Amino acid sequence: MLNNKFEQFMLDIFVLANQYGSISNPDPNPVAQDEHFSTCFEDMVAIPENINQVFSFRKLWAFTGPGFLMSIAYLDPGNIESDLQCGAIAGFKLIWVLLLATIIGLLMQRLAARLGVVTGMHLAEVCNRQYSRVPRVMLWFMVEVAIIGSDMQEVIGSAIALNLLSVGRIPLWAGVLITIVDTFTFLFFDKFGLRKLEALFGFLITVMALSFGFEYVLVKPDQGELLKGMFLPYCAGCGRAQLEQAVGIIGAVIMPHNIYLHWSRLESREIDRNKREEVKEANKYFFIESAIALFISFIINVFVVAVFAQAFYNKTNMEVNALCNATGSPHTNLFPLNNDTLEVDIYKGGVVLECFFGPAALYIWAIGILAAGQSSTMTGTYSGQFVMEGFWNLQCSRFKRILLTRSLAIVPTLFVSSKDVQHLTWMNNILNVLQSVQLPFALIPILTFTSLTSIMNEFANGLVCKIFGVIVTLAVCAINIYFFVVYIMSLNSVVVYVFAGLGSLAYLCFVLYLVWHSLIALGVSCLDRVTSRPTVLIEEQSEHDS
Repeated sequence: MLNNKFEQFMLDIFVLANQYGSISNPDPNPVAQDEHFSTCFEDMVAIPENINQVFSFRKLWAFTGPGFLMSIAYLDPGNIESDLQCGAIAGFKLIWVLLLATIIGLLMQRLAARLGVVTGMHLAEVCNRQYSRVPRVMLWFMVEVAIIGSDMQEVIGSAIALNLLSVGRIPLWAGVLITIVDTFTFLFFDKFGLRKLEALFGFLITVMALSFGFEYVLVKPDQGELLKGMFLPYCAGCGRAQLEQAVGIIGAVIMPHNIYLHWSRLESREIDRNKREEVKEANKYFFIESAIALFISFIINVFVVAVFAQAFYNKTNMEVNALCNATGSPHTNLFPLNNDTLEVDIYKGGVVLECFFGPAALYIWAIGILAAGQSSTMTGTYSGQFVMEGFWNLQCSRFKRILLTRSLAIVPTLFVSSKDVQHLTWMNNILNVLQSVQLPFALIPILTFTSLTSIMNEFANGLVCKIFGVIVTLAVCAINIYFFVVYIMSLNSVVVYVFAGLGSLAYLCFVLYLVWHSLIALGVSCLDRVTSRPTVLIEEQSEHDS
C-alpha cells in the first residue's frame, strides 16, 4: 500500500510538472520558434569543395578551431589544481581516471557537435524551443550558476599567477581586479576575425604545453609508473582520500557549460544542412578535430599530475618546510611543522616547485597558470553569451556580458582574496562541488535531444549510443552526487545539513523530471501515460537560416 501511495505521489509530481513544462513547442511566439539568429561571428570559414578523398587535411584544417576552444575548459585553473592534488595524494595511480573522464568528455562533446551540425542550433537554443518556460528558466539558471562558478575559479587562478610572478608585489586582491581589464583586452582580438581569435587560443594552449612540459622534463617522472597508472584501472592501497580525488577529477574535467559552448563555435563553418553528405562529413571532421584537441589537453594534464606524483607524493609538511627553509624561501610558514601529508594547491604548487627545483620552475609554473586562467576566462565569457542568447533569444554584447558575469564573480572573490591564499583554496573547493552538481543539466538534455528522430532525423543516437549515454550520464551524476554528499558531511554543521537537505530535495525533483522525459525520448513510452498529452512527439523542426 505504501508503495502504491509513493507511486501515486510521483505521478502527481510529474503531472503537475507537465502542466508547466514539457518537451514540446509550447511557445506560440513565432519569433521565438521559427526565427533563428546567429550567435557567432559574421565571417564564415569556407570548406574546400570537390575533394573526393576519404580524408583531407585541407578540410580538417578548415574545421580546426572550435575543438581547441572547447578543450580550454579542460585546462582551466580548477582542472590544474585537481591534477596537482591527484599527483600529490595518489601518485600515478589515478591517471587512468583522468583518461576515462577525458574520453567521456569527448563523447559528450561529440553529441553536442552533432546536435549543432544537424539542427544548426546549439543546446541552449534547442532547450529554448523544446522546453516550456519553467524548466527552461531553471535550466538557464543552473547553467549560469555553473558559468559564474567557473569564472570565479579562473579569476582565482589568474590572481595567484600574477602574485607568484610579481614575487608577492601584486597582492591577490589586486590580481583579481587586473583580470577585469585584461579580459576586455583579449576579447578585442575577435574584432580582427574568427581565425585570428582561434590562433590566439592555440597560442595560449601552446604556452601551457611548454610551461608544464618544462616542469615535466625538469622533474623526470618514472615513465613505467606513469604508463601503469594510465592504463591499469586499479588503485592499490587507496583509501577515502584517493577515492574523493578520483571523483574530483571527473567533476573538474567534464564541465557543464562547455557542452553548451561547443556548437556555438562550430556554427562559423559553411555547411549545407540540406545535403546529407555535407552533414555527415562535418560530423566526421569535427569529431576528429575535437579528439586531437582533447588529446593535447589530456597530455598537458598528465604533465601536471606526473610532476607532482614524482616529486611530492607521500611528502610531509616537515620535509617540505625543511627544504624551503634551506633554500631561503619566504613561504616556509605555508607548511606547518608536522608529519601530515603535504596538501597542495595552485599557490603552494608553485612554492614547492621553487623550493625543490629553483626559481625558474616557479615562474614557468605561474606563466602556465596565467595562460590557463586567461584562456578559460574568454571561453567562459563566450559560454555565458551563447547561453543567454540561446535560452532567451536575447542579443547581448560581449562587453555587457563580461560586466555581468565578472561583477558576480569578482565581488565574492575579492572579499575572500583580501584575507589569504588559504581562503582562496577553500573557495576553489566549494566551486568544484558547485560545478559537479550542475552536470545533469547539460548531460540529460543533450542525451534527450540527440536521441529524438524528430530533431536529429537519421543522425539520432542508435541503440548502443543510447545505452552508453544512459550509463555514462547515470555514472557521472551518481559520482558527483557522492562528491557533494561527502563535502557537505565534512562541514559538520546542522544548519548546513538542513539547508542542503531542502536544496537537495528540489534539486532531485528537477533532475527526476528531466530524466523522466529523457527516458520517454529514449523509447520508454509507457512512462508517457502520466501526461495528459504526448510529451515527446516534437514537431518537425522548422527550417531556418544559420
